[in-house]
Amino acid sequence: MPRALPRPHLRPSSLLVFSVLLCGLVLAALLAMTIGAAGIPLQRLIAALGLGSDISGMLARDQLVLWSIRIPRIAVAAMIGALLAVSGTIMQGLFRNPLADPALVGVSSGGAFAAAVAIVLSDSAWGVHLKFLQGQMLPLFAFAGSLLTTMILYRIASRNGRTSVALFLLAGLAIAALANAGIGLLVFMADDRQLRDITFWLLGSISGATWTKGLSIAPIALISLLAIPLVARGLDVLALGEAEAFHSGVNVERLKKISIVMVSAMTGAAVSICGVIGFVGIVVPHLLRLMIGPGHRMLLPASAFLGAILLIGADTLARVLAAPAEVPIGILTATVGAPFFLYMLLRQRGLGI
Repeated sequence: MPRALPRPHLRPSSLLVFSVLLCGLVLAALLAMTIGAAGIPLQRLIAALGLGSDISGMLARDQLVLWSIRIPRIAVAAMIGALLAVSGTIMQGLFRNPLADPALVGVSSGGAFAAAVAIVLSDSAWGVHLKFLQGQMLPLFAFAGSLLTTMILYRIASRNGRTSVALFLLAGLAIAALANAGIGLLVFMADDRQLRDITFWLLGSISGATWTKGLSIAPIALISLLAIPLVARGLDVLALGEAEAFHSGVNVERLKKISIVMVSAMTGAAVSICGVIGFVGIVVPHLLRLMIGPGHRMLLPASAFLGAILLIGADTLARVLAAPAEVPIGILTATVGAPFFLYMLLRQRGLGI
């Protein structure tokens, strides 16, 4: 008998994909609002949001918890998750490597090193002159470190108006090693309190999220999402190779520059608020490629949604696993992401890639 032809794999429509992701984001946010040390049942949550009447007499307390702590934390988690996921998707398309991650270019390490400097510096004689910065000192140092790392990498990898992606990646690995060595030296110099702060920062946490911090990274998140159409088509064509992309009308050098700036800005903004959170940029793009395919026009905005959902869920879990204490969110993302990364390595080895 003749062999039956395999059925083509049908991709879901963009409307269905984004409807499901939007529903998932709303559901994750609602769960994060209700779950915590001070639980808010759904009926009281509706009243605290101003959508119903309160009969429990706890409206003031619920509104304080909701609008001062949980909603800004959810907003920050959503933006950071979206930034990390989109930056990972862009990097994988730019390097044409499904195992690429924002941490590979050294931006996260540069920001973490600067944050460690701020922690140690705050108690020194020099730190007295920076007291006016107060709570903004740590995120400002982290963002400045990420930005400086990007500028150094770009200068190293660029020559005669052309940017070598391979050299950019290799230089990023070297700078990440130097930054980690610097962090090790600061850990050696730090006292017990500073050591705890550095360790907690390196493990990642959204516990210090506020409206001010959320507004500080909101412009970067908005600009990055608006810039997605500038790189989506180019990344699709770049998968065929740089020569093919050039002959297809893609300005490859311009695409590299925009992509590198986007990745650095998004990763730097995330590190400046929550520290180092790994594997989001690897896990999210791969999960979505299995469902919607490799096209970046859908993959990039879908990554923003799923990254937000993933980090809101991880942050909610971090708050309740060891309540009233809080588990660093980087531990949870690494627990899920590291096995997934190993699975991808083994899968590529099995495919002979």
